[in-house]
Amino acid sequence: MPFLHGDFEHLISNSIPLLVLVTGLVYFYRRLALKVGVWIWLLSGFWLWLGGRPSFHVGASAIIYGLTVFLFFSGVFRKDRRLMALSLLVVFLYGGLIWGILPIVEENSWEGHLFGSCAGLLMAVIYRGQGPQRPAYSWEIDNDAEVEDGPDAYWKSDEGMQSGAQP
Repeated sequence: MPFLHGDFEHLISNSIPLLVLVTGLVYFYRRLALKVGVWIWLLSGFWLWLGGRPSFHVGASAIIYGLTVFLFFSGVFRKDRRLMALSLLVVFLYGGLIWGILPIVEENSWEGHLFGSCAGLLMAVIYRGQGPQRPAYSWEIDNDAEVEDGPDAYWKSDEGMQSGAQP
């Protein structure tokens, strides 16, 4: 499906967003890029084959929708400033794609768009613990609980118990 296009205009209209989204994917998610791209391609194609209407579904738009949704939700799930900025950029550039998953224009493969989006969301959920993560700052780490309840806590020592300290 991604290698077939209706005409040259369709090829160009899919190539530019694909170039931008793949660049963002490879730059920010270098180790996950190939896995995510292949899974979005395979899952969206398989789901389209199972649930799509009997018609010709051509173009790389299912992959475009999958990458867009992956980049958006992956940035949101990870809560990293750089990745959230990428999420906002994706929404700014391709936020209008949301209308493509609805059966508004009968000539468009809205099923491919929908299944590509679902595949992108699934990949964002599955790989949320892998790849770049938000750094944990020193003020966010709760070291006090470990120190207070540690084996050397004052109220657990003989001296603390003799003076009447309460746990």
